Formats: sequence, structure tokens, C-alpha cells
Amino acid sequence: MNIRKRYKEHAEVDTDALSDILFILVMFFLIVSTLANPNVVKVDNPKGRNDTKVKQTIVVSIDKNRQMYLEQRPIAVDSLEGELRTLFAGKTDTPIVALNVDTAAFYGDFFKVLNIAKKLKAKTVANINGN
Repeated sequence: MNIRKRYKEHAEVDTDALSDILFILVMFFLIVSTLANPNVVKVDNPKGRNDTKVKQTIVVSIDKNRQMYLEQRPIAVDSLEGELRTLFAGKTDTPIVALNVDTAAFYGDFFKVLNIAKKLKAKTVANINGN
């Protein structure tokens, strides 16, 4: 004589909420990945303990071959001042020039850009990159 009850129902796990959460996470990562800054020139970046994040209005990059870039466009040093003037013309607040310089670059170009930014009364943020 078997007195124990037999459960005929099988245990089920409800996964509807889990699939909703996974969908939201996938959408979040897709949106965040499209917001990455496409205006970056590849230079060697150092690994540091502290990084200061600044709202970068205008990015000027100098690579190890002494090639200068305004955002992603290659530009000559002589035409940089005129280009920055036209970019700053519509700004109401103090413009910011972020310098992204490789350590193998010629520092004379770096100081030329600093002097041009100072002449145009812009704030400068320098990021010297190297190994």
C-alpha cells in the first residue's frame, strides 16, 4: 500500500521576465556602441592610473610622422589658425582645443598649436601619448 502522494505537475521556471531584461540589455549596448566618438586619430596611448575626461570641442592630433589632423582631416600647420577661427566663430562660450600628441612627434608643432590656441583665446587640454 503506497500512501505517499504523487505530484503529477512538473515544476516550470517562468523566463518571460528574463528575456525582457536581456532584450533591454542588448538594446542598451547597441545604442552605447553607436555613440562612440568617430573623430579619433589612432595614436599610442599610455596606461595611467588617473584619466581626466574633458568635453572635447575641437581635437587636434599630431602623429609620429609630424602629420597634423583637425578632428579627422589632415591639415597643414599654416592653415590651422584660419580653420580654428572659422570653427570658433559660432561658439558663445570659451572654445576648448584638445591636443592629442604622440611622444615621437616633433614638439615644435605642439607648441605652435598651443600658441595658436592662446592667440585665439581658447582653452587647451594636452594629452601626450607614448609607450
